[in-house]
Amino acid sequence: MSAQTDRDFWSNAQRHLIRYGGTFSPVIIERASGSSVYDSNGRAILDFTSGQMSAVLGHSHPEIAEVIAESARNLTHLFSGMLSRPVVDLATRLADIAPAGLERSLLLSTGGEANEAAIKMAKLVTGRHEIISFAQSWHGMTGGAASATYSAGRKGYGPAAVGSFAIPAPYPYRPRFERNGVYDWAAELDYAFDLVDRQSSGSPAAFIAEPILSSGGLIELPQGYMRALQAKCVERGMLFIVDEAQTGMGRTGTMFACERDGVVPDLLTLSKTLGAGLPLAAVLTTQEIENQAHERGFLFYTTHVSDPMPAAVGLKVIEIIERDGLVERAGKIGRRLRDGLETLQSRFECIGDVRGRGLMLGIEIVGDRATKTAAPDLSAAITRRCLELGLHMNIVQLPGLGDVFRLAPPLTIAEPEIDRGLSIIEQALKESVNM
Repeated sequence: MSAQTDRDFWSNAQRHLIRYGGTFSPVIIERASGSSVYDSNGRAILDFTSGQMSAVLGHSHPEIAEVIAESARNLTHLFSGMLSRPVVDLATRLADIAPAGLERSLLLSTGGEANEAAIKMAKLVTGRHEIISFAQSWHGMTGGAASATYSAGRKGYGPAAVGSFAIPAPYPYRPRFERNGVYDWAAELDYAFDLVDRQSSGSPAAFIAEPILSSGGLIELPQGYMRALQAKCVERGMLFIVDEAQTGMGRTGTMFACERDGVVPDLLTLSKTLGAGLPLAAVLTTQEIENQAHERGFLFYTTHVSDPMPAAVGLKVIEIIERDGLVERAGKIGRRLRDGLETLQSRFECIGDVRGRGLMLGIEIVGDRATKTAAPDLSAAITRRCLELGLHMNIVQLPGLGDVFRLAPPLTIAEPEIDRGLSIIEQALKESVNM
């Protein structure tokens, strides 16, 4: 592509696109394959974000491409009241692999839709309206999901849904509650729910939680926290919704992140990774909850509910993950990546923390390791240099805190690609720190 054409591209983008948040990377992506995307100059860029944290099988996986092509020839879309074999087969497979008891599925397009549906179902079944989530959460941009999202996007749109509450996310690197110098998340959780109880009108319907708060700064719930959170829900007659948009389908080293804690939520939402980059989402729940919702007239029609083509893709995603042992591989390759990041942390003072699980890791950048002060200019410089060197990483800026790089490469990434990515991060750190 010529330089003139590139100039036209950016001119047209500036004139005709609605800006929807953040800034666009200064590259034109022409194609993608495996763990890399390729710009208009043919340059390969390692993709450590798996697209939008979604492409767990890498880009343009040949078997996924075959499913899409076959579906395009035979069956892509139907009236919402019609069923196809891929839809029923995917619901059946999800019941096979999900935590025990989650046997009913609703197939949708996005994580925001799935969380919207789960919240509506929880309100209908409980007969209540209050929804609680974490203060650094991200569950979607539609009405109910946006009301439960606190990491961004709340200002300027008028009031959120009545009965929206937030509690602090457990943040071991920046603890708010300590006992004898040790982070006491249990005390923090007790205090948070004491405040919620005081503000509640007595109508708590559900808590919605990500096992790892991704947009909130790659904050992993400590071992035992999720079980304690579920107990808080049971005590109050609330339902517990777990949002595994990014953590599901093997990324953390278990098929679903909640399995580490032995937790079976009342509702489990999936998106992103289920379609491996294609628009597919799901709500999973128990027969009892689905029956109650149906009896009370649950309604969630969308244009693409139960569409056959994405369902066929989801079936193939599950097949490949199980066949190729990608859950276990995420744990193994994730350890390699984490070991490399921790080695860099021992050498560079600006890496305050390395955290996460499997192939979903975060690096928090600070200006001073002792005070943990933010260093946004340094983080931006590292981001730019990594892209120039051929690595794309996403940074989350936490107002008043630090900046966190989110690393979520495909589960299919090769070990040499992990090593190459680490080498680029090392070079970018050296050059940016010495600027």
